Amino acid sequence: MKSKINQRTASGDSMMNRLGFPLWLTGLREDYERAFVRGWSPYFAAVLLVVVTMVLMDSGLFWGVFGGLKLWGDYFNNLVGLGPILGIDDTLENPLMHRISLMDINLVLGAFAAALISGQFYFRRSPNLEYIWGGVGGICMGLGSVLAGGCTVGGFFTPLFFASPAGWAMLAGLSAGAFLGLKLLLWSIENISWGVSAPKGSTPFFLRSMYPLVGVVIAGLVFFWAISWYLADNSHLVDRALIILAGFGFGFILHRSRFCFSRGCREPFMTGDGTMTKAIILALALGIPISSLLLQHNTVDPYGVIPATFWLGSILGGFIFGIGMIFAGGCASGALWRLGEGQLKLLVAVFFFSWSGSVFSSILKRWDVLAPQIDLDFADGLVEFTKVGYQAYLPDLSGSWSMTYVISFGALAVWYLLVRYNESTGRFTMI
Repeated sequence: MKSKINQRTASGDSMMNRLGFPLWLTGLREDYERAFVRGWSPYFAAVLLVVVTMVLMDSGLFWGVFGGLKLWGDYFNNLVGLGPILGIDDTLENPLMHRISLMDINLVLGAFAAALISGQFYFRRSPNLEYIWGGVGGICMGLGSVLAGGCTVGGFFTPLFFASPAGWAMLAGLSAGAFLGLKLLLWSIENISWGVSAPKGSTPFFLRSMYPLVGVVIAGLVFFWAISWYLADNSHLVDRALIILAGFGFGFILHRSRFCFSRGCREPFMTGDGTMTKAIILALALGIPISSLLLQHNTVDPYGVIPATFWLGSILGGFIFGIGMIFAGGCASGALWRLGEGQLKLLVAVFFFSWSGSVFSSILKRWDVLAPQIDLDFADGLVEFTKVGYQAYLPDLSGSWSMTYVISFGALAVWYLLVRYNESTGRFTMI
């Protein structure tokens, strides 16, 4: 009898941890931390980003960022009286109805919810000099996006899914700009001593303890928002419901993995680490063949997405954008998800990015630099031309999808080998 009692006691003890909690609750907490607190692999994030992007493409949509930021800048310029001077329309689209703006808003909300659920949200103050660099970087990214027809998402990542060499041209510019930007930033660190002291600040613990619950509530409200629009008797709102979920998903994924296109361009030169770069390569290697099937079945019109900037605008815009993202501390999508976790420097960068994007877009259009012209005969399609390039579509340029695959995967292979070589030798690493 005594041995049976001891066995039951031992069995009961084995089901409790040292603090007296049931082991299954401890295991549940471990799973929660693994999923929502610990960082995700950038390779896992790359797969998830491709899934969300392909869902958008299958619905005739695409991932973009700059268009929404420019709209916010247009609103600000109208508010301060610059709209009439710049020629900005005084009847702008509602930010909640504008597809890219709605996606940007929900990207921030997705990152905000992820930061709260993981207990990693707090207002991160930066040294005074960093706010200046954030403004300078934002202005450069605004100009670069206008010239390239988009940021690292709309000018580089998305065009490659739509079989446009404009993405590769922008990558060349981004790499050169990131290299120069990093050199300039390192020079400033060595020669500028003003405003470099880090401010002190922390978030009260009693507020942090409530973060996960608040994050779950925000996620629930966003899903309720999307479902209510999806069930509405309005095709316009049904279309926007998918955008809400996609934007929220992008923000959540980007924050949990700290996935950032600027890191992919910066880290090989800065530290030699090619992890983020290889994750971007993986995303493209998975997404390009899948998206090609959608394009061949006319699921989405590539000429409605491809910027008319190949090749001059893509390279020059990428170069200027590359410098800017180094000083800003993130690209467009990276700035938004970092803003969602409380990075105050990125608030400055996003503001100047939006404002300058609006200003430079208006100025360059007034100078007819970006005024589109249509060539009905080029490549047997409706192709736009500007003074900085045209809408380049690889299947039309190469004559077949087979050559498109050869060019795309050949470029990915060369990029991977360069990154791998640099990881092993540090040949192009500055630090």
